[in-house]
Amino acid sequence: MKLSCLQENLNRGLALVSRAVATRTTLPITQNVLLETDQSMLKLSATNLELAVTTWVGAQIEREGSVTIPARLLTDFVGSLPNDKIELDQTARPIGMHFKCARFEAQINGTESDEFPPIPSVEDGVAALIDAQILRTAISRVALAAATEETRPVLTGIKLEISGQQFTMAGADGFRLAVYKGPLVEPVDEDIEAIIPVKTLNEVQRLLGDQEEPARLMVTPSKSQIMIHLNNIEIVSQLIQGTFPDYSQLIPQSYTSRAVVDLQEFSRATRAASIFARDGGGIIRLHVTPGNDGSPGKISVASRAEETGDNQGDLDASVDGDESKIAFSSRYLTEVLAVFGRGEIALETTTSSSPGVLKPVGSEDYVHVVMPMFVQW
Repeated sequence: MKLSCLQENLNRGLALVSRAVATRTTLPITQNVLLETDQSMLKLSATNLELAVTTWVGAQIEREGSVTIPARLLTDFVGSLPNDKIELDQTARPIGMHFKCARFEAQINGTESDEFPPIPSVEDGVAALIDAQILRTAISRVALAAATEETRPVLTGIKLEISGQQFTMAGADGFRLAVYKGPLVEPVDEDIEAIIPVKTLNEVQRLLGDQEEPARLMVTPSKSQIMIHLNNIEIVSQLIQGTFPDYSQLIPQSYTSRAVVDLQEFSRATRAASIFARDGGGIIRLHVTPGNDGSPGKISVASRAEETGDNQGDLDASVDGDESKIAFSSRYLTEVLAVFGRGEIALETTTSSSPGVLKPVGSEDYVHVVMPMFVQW
């Protein structure tokens, strides 16, 4: 293999695939990047056996070939080069690649490409197109609710359901539930269900960037892998096998108190309360009070710690129903408020021991359910 490309393009390509490089592994080859020529371009691939990322870099190809190079060494070296043309020339003895850029040269030893694990391809299956920014929003709003511990592996994934003209994503960790519904670019002929590792979707969100073209999702007929095709990037991931909880049964269908409040003010009060909550068991107390004689209702956002003090912020709110009290984990509350965007938010509650529901006002695309903390009022 012999080719030349711009340092800027190669550096960007290596940054895209490097997150799929294995860090701790019993298979050292997965700490390498596979370089190969493909369709008159330089193709870069990396995999940790659960996730594979492939991208293509524009190049002038003089000779076809393929080789694997240690990922960290290659990425660090290319990143240190000037923004100029890089010449790459594959060497047979030792196996590797010779690099030349401006007045810099290097020989990086590697291994034969035959030893690299095959990058899975998803060619057959049902495909769906989702607007890139809608997909990015969906991931940001449900990924925070997925479990991080492996005690129940199925909860470390996001349930994806695609049917007709709509897709649904759901994440749950036993303490909170997030569900997002969005439109497809075009309807699908066959329903799709899969549980995607949240780590995969976090990488997809990072790679989406400011992409404008729709993302293409395809699940294999065996339901074992999913491919997500972005601009010049392909992500292939193993799917999680198992039964995801029936999340529709976990969303309360009624409430005794509903308070609508400005999101920015609610977020500010919650951040202030979380400072005191750090020394108070991480608990934030919410007290919803209806208005009297035409006056607005209010939400009191409070926290206290025995040794350091206490805090309370009062917010005007449009309250429908009864007075209510509920306490949440400060972490869960601040995390969900951070992904809502702008506008107004509705808090729906029944009792202090029942789950609370947070929804954006004027939209039915997102619902977030949080289990309460038990406190002495």
